[in-house]
Amino acid sequence: MTKTALSAVRSPAAVWDLTALLNAAAHAADPKAPLPDRNLWVIRALEWLRHAPLASTVESASAEPAPDDAPRSTPRPLLRLKHLLNVLDRNPTYRVHVAAVLARFWADMDSAALFADFGFSPRANFFGELGQRLKLKLLPRTSATTDLSVLFGLLFPDDSDALWLEALDPATLTRLLALLAPDAQGADRRWLTPLLDAIEYLASAVRAAGFSSELRQRMSPELLAEGPFRQLARVAEHLRELALAPLVDEAALRKEAQYLRALLDTCRQCADSVHGHLEDHGVSINVVFDVDQLRLRTHRIEQLLNCTLSREPARDVARLLAELVRTATERRSVRALFAHHYSLLARKVAERSAETGEHYITRDRAAYRHMLAAAAGGGAVIAGTTFVKFLLLALGLSAFWGGFWAGMNYAISFVIVHVLHWTVATKQPAMTAPAMAERLGDMADDAAVERFVDEVAHLIRSQVAGIVGNLAAVIPLVLLVQWGWQVLFGAPLVHGHDAEHVFDAITLLGPTAFFAAFTGVLLFASSLIAGWVENWFVWHRLDSAIAYNPRIVMRLGAARAQRWAAYWRANISGYASNISLGLMLGLVPAVAQFFGLPIEVRHVTLSTGQLAAAAAAEGLAVLGTSVFWWCVAGIAVTGVLNLSVSFFLAFKVALRSRGIRLADRSRIRRAIFKRLLSRPGSFVLPPKPLG
Repeated sequence: MTKTALSAVRSPAAVWDLTALLNAAAHAADPKAPLPDRNLWVIRALEWLRHAPLASTVESASAEPAPDDAPRSTPRPLLRLKHLLNVLDRNPTYRVHVAAVLARFWADMDSAALFADFGFSPRANFFGELGQRLKLKLLPRTSATTDLSVLFGLLFPDDSDALWLEALDPATLTRLLALLAPDAQGADRRWLTPLLDAIEYLASAVRAAGFSSELRQRMSPELLAEGPFRQLARVAEHLRELALAPLVDEAALRKEAQYLRALLDTCRQCADSVHGHLEDHGVSINVVFDVDQLRLRTHRIEQLLNCTLSREPARDVARLLAELVRTATERRSVRALFAHHYSLLARKVAERSAETGEHYITRDRAAYRHMLAAAAGGGAVIAGTTFVKFLLLALGLSAFWGGFWAGMNYAISFVIVHVLHWTVATKQPAMTAPAMAERLGDMADDAAVERFVDEVAHLIRSQVAGIVGNLAAVIPLVLLVQWGWQVLFGAPLVHGHDAEHVFDAITLLGPTAFFAAFTGVLLFASSLIAGWVENWFVWHRLDSAIAYNPRIVMRLGAARAQRWAAYWRANISGYASNISLGLMLGLVPAVAQFFGLPIEVRHVTLSTGQLAAAAAAEGLAVLGTSVFWWCVAGIAVTGVLNLSVSFFLAFKVALRSRGIRLADRSRIRRAIFKRLLSRPGSFVLPPKPLG
């Protein structure tokens, strides 16, 4: 092919000028034309359907109305397609060239790959699919390929292509089919070969997925009893033989197709049964992904069967192509992948947190008193944490080691609180939010709304009890240590520059509100980590391993191994939450400062302990200063933001993981406001016992 011919095919003018596009077809139809140029001509022909104006000398011969005069219900690419077909009918030379290009195009392409592979991950795991989507999003694609599944994204890159493909009317389909595949008009059924090949490929892929240990061991044994996956490939092969036989037995073909559909339905039921196992034994993103891929492949086989058996196959193929266009759009979206496959994991994490969160909600006076006592114990531990923090500051460690040991100080303190079954108020909201979200599943009547308002009152009252208990212990203990140290050694334990720094750090006039909100984010993150770790623990059956592993049983003894298994199953979430929170409170500010971000944490109980220590160092005179009261205001704001931010984020995750949409937000708000006006005390004090 000459350089002039090559430039005619590759010229951008061929996209906008129909005359140039049709002239380039003559060169693309040349048997010596390179494959990329032939593919590029088809790509540009489709691009002309989408965007090019109808303004050329050849087009003017058409009686097709201009797009501006066309009915609005007809997609513009469909109007251009009709116009192009009219032009080709009036210009036999152009028609011969275009038909030759398309014939060569279909002969070169592996079209079965489009129907069998497009939209499915070439790597059988979630992270492999993530990498593939990033590659599709970031890297350019070439037209030098015979794989139609690879080329499809260049042929139909626009979301709106699905609309005009679905809008193809029977008359236009007949004309288009006569141009694309003249053999399909008669009794020759060779055009079915790619569809039937794709059915076989897909059946083999579904069979392999059903036999994989990750899925097979989690499927219902009752559904697997008749071996639906084992039969798929054989039935698909027999269907292909019947469809391509010289004399087609329509009755036998439809009977075999019906049997294949029944097998596919059973395979989908088997795949669905995996979710029941995941609900009980933990969630794996890769398993969820494999189940979805299996279901999607069975759905694609159903679509191909419709095309194969249809009395209007062109119409069904057009609909299938339209769905593939939508699949292409979704497949380019990394966000859609995360949103879909992480929803089940988010639900499981939220449910793990909800189980823990139930323990933090008080509903009667006995539970309320227990919460006060547990919070007081937590406050006593935090009083010790406060003085250890001042000690670490006095050591003058580098940023990283200072942050690390501060995090260890917090983590050890939180673990002690957990082991002693005490509580720190700020850890409650992220755990209680999923428990609250569970009660939003049914807001059908006023009684359900009232029950939810009751839970809101229980929750707020529990938070108040937690904070009151924490502060009621941390303040007097810190003051007692400060005054005792002064009596014994002539000066309080914390004094001078350290005390002045506290007044400067936690005042409301500084960035305290922002730091408190950021701490709320860390509190929420620790609840996610806790839920994820517990799910990981359950998924890998580590409790069972502790109880029954021969080496562990030999070392611990059977009874102790059982106790350890039960203990870690019940407490793994608590350890993960407390350790991760402590380390984040210490290390995140240090890491942020490395990047030049002056971020600190403000925890209401820790800040209160620091303020009590600073106030004791200054004496009673500090109560008459505005600096002290600005710090008190800062602590109040810190408490509100610690609680509200962590609760809000956890609540949003819990709602989304359950697919709950709050259509009755205003009704819930009105009910809460009404309760606040009629019984404000119910949000602070527990109800009196009945009788």
